[in-house]
Order: sequence, then C-alpha cells, then structure tokens
Amino acid sequence: MFSKLNIIIVLIFFGLAAKAQQPGVFNAKIFEGDTIPVVNLQPVYIVSVKRFSSKKEEVRYTRLVRYVKKVYPYAKLAANKLNEYEIVLKAAKNDKERSKIMKRAEKELRDEYEGKLRNFTITQGKILIKLIDRETRYSSYDLLKQLRSGLYAGIWQGVGKIFGYDLKVKYDPQGEDRQIEQIVQLIEAGAI
Repeated sequence: MFSKLNIIIVLIFFGLAAKAQQPGVFNAKIFEGDTIPVVNLQPVYIVSVKRFSSKKEEVRYTRLVRYVKKVYPYAKLAANKLNEYEIVLKAAKNDKERSKIMKRAEKELRDEYEGKLRNFTITQGKILIKLIDRETRYSSYDLLKQLRSGLYAGIWQGVGKIFGYDLKVKYDPQGEDRQIEQIVQLIEAGAI
C-alpha cells in the first residue's frame, strides 16, 4: 500500500518530469507560415580510420601528431600575446616608447619560454612557425618586421636559414599543410 509520503514523492516526481518537458525559450524563424526552431549545433568532425601503406608512413604520421600536439599550444599562446601587445602598442605615444615596450616584452617571453622552445626539434620548430602563421595570419618574419624592425627580421631570417628555418613560410591548409590542419582540427574538437 502507498503511504501518504510515497504518494507525495510520486506526485513531486511526475510534477518535475512534466515541468522538464515544457518547451523552453528558443530562437525560431517563420517560413511560409510555419514556425521553425533555429538550433545552433556544434560542428561534427567525421574522421575515417587512417590507413597507412607502410609502417614507415604510420610512424611518420604518429610523430607528426605528437609534434603538433606539443607545439600547437605555443602557437595559440603567440596569437594571444600578439593581441595583448597590439593593444599596448596602440597606446604607445611614439616609436621610442614602442621599442621599449617590445624589448621588455621580448625579455619577458625569453625568460618564460626560451628554455622550453630550445628543446624543440628542428621539425617541431618548423611546425611552430607554420602554426603561428595559422593563428596570427602573419608569418614569423612579418611579425618580427612589424613589431621590431625590418633589419631585426632580416637578421633572424638569416640565422633561421642557417638552421633550416624559413621565417617567411606561409601556412597552406589546403596543400602542403593539409595533414597538420586535420590534426589541429581534431585537437580543437577534443578528438585527440
């Protein structure tokens, strides 16, 4: 037999269930006399199982995934820092003050990140340069030229060339960097 307490609990349960089923407030559009709900959905990435023609190709791809996962946060950080510095630089009164700000920023960045970045392999460095271009829409050379000077950018381009880097390289998500772009999208979607 049901006691009064059991009946009250059942009624509260059904009351809450009915309330949960009531329609909420949502966006809608009227199309040809019909009201159609508008729902924003998160993007869905459909990824097929990667098949490799050889073990060597599989190892190369696995290494690329590992490298992109390692350097991508630094590219995102570079984009965030660039946005911060652009705001500060716009407030600068003249070129001398702007130069002081950039030298101070460079020192802070070197102190915080130089040790970590020095441990990158050459391949990881090349991927980072491309991902910085992806995130900021500027090549590393353009950023140095814009934020410091053309001479400074030229010197670092020369040093980079000695070690196999090209600071002027552009990110090509549809061509040469297609695999990197796919990996970045998977990282952003939380799939890897």
